[in-house]
Amino acid sequence: MLIIQNIRLSRILRNTWQVDLIMIASCTAAYFVREYLIAHHFVIPTIIPTVLGTAIAFFIGFNNNQAYDRWWEARKIWGALVNDSRSFARAVINYVDEDEETTTRMVHRHIAFLYALKASLRGTVDEIYIKYLPEEDLKEIAKHNNAHNAILNIQSRDLQKLSKANAIDGFRFMEINEMLVRFSDSMGMSERIKNTIFPTTYSYLTKVFIWLFVVTFTLVISQDAGPASIFLGWLIGFVFVSTQVNGMSLVDPFENNSAGVPLNSITRTIEINLLQMLEENDVPDPVKPINDEYIL
Repeated sequence: MLIIQNIRLSRILRNTWQVDLIMIASCTAAYFVREYLIAHHFVIPTIIPTVLGTAIAFFIGFNNNQAYDRWWEARKIWGALVNDSRSFARAVINYVDEDEETTTRMVHRHIAFLYALKASLRGTVDEIYIKYLPEEDLKEIAKHNNAHNAILNIQSRDLQKLSKANAIDGFRFMEINEMLVRFSDSMGMSERIKNTIFPTTYSYLTKVFIWLFVVTFTLVISQDAGPASIFLGWLIGFVFVSTQVNGMSLVDPFENNSAGVPLNSITRTIEINLLQMLEENDVPDPVKPINDEYIL
């Protein structure tokens, strides 16, 4: 997630340079086609790039709105996980009577749940969660395809054992179990966003329309601007392309890039909070920004 107000032009150009080269080549080709093949036969009406520009504006606006909705929903889900995690740890630590070992194990296991969920959403091999799990938990989790769901199942089983041992009363049992349900809901909503592909036709058609617009705009403006139309065509196309690329960078909010939801930072923050609530000394440092521009 970007943490700066002003984005460097170099970052934008790094994201669009390939498309920029294609646009410059297209504008150059359009200029020469108009200059040597079309100029002496007919005039291209200005209504064509006007209509295409309007269509592109609608497409880009729709794409960016939908992309931001996906990103914001993901951010709200992980914001809820932060709050629920703190509440869960506080309840387990203070509500469970005379069973500090189980309390510590459940809080550690929740940290493992968050790291396992993060690794799954980002499609990475991140086994940080292993250090927070005992050997018997690791053996059971190895039998499952969904490690974070398996961890929640073990949490529920330990909570049931506490209830049967009268280490926690019925009302507090229900409260903590409700938090486990919310963790499951957040997990499911995150997986839904991750597994739902943004309709590729919208992105594809937007790219095609931008290319057609750049070509027709260059053909039209070259009638008056001459060779300068190559630069002007690229400039107008750059505005559309950079806007579209900016929106599409939010489509997959859990990707490990500067535009994604900062899962590393959020997970580390929860880890620090929970370990401090357990009064442990081995607490990691917060995730630091990269180049003072963004956090992952």
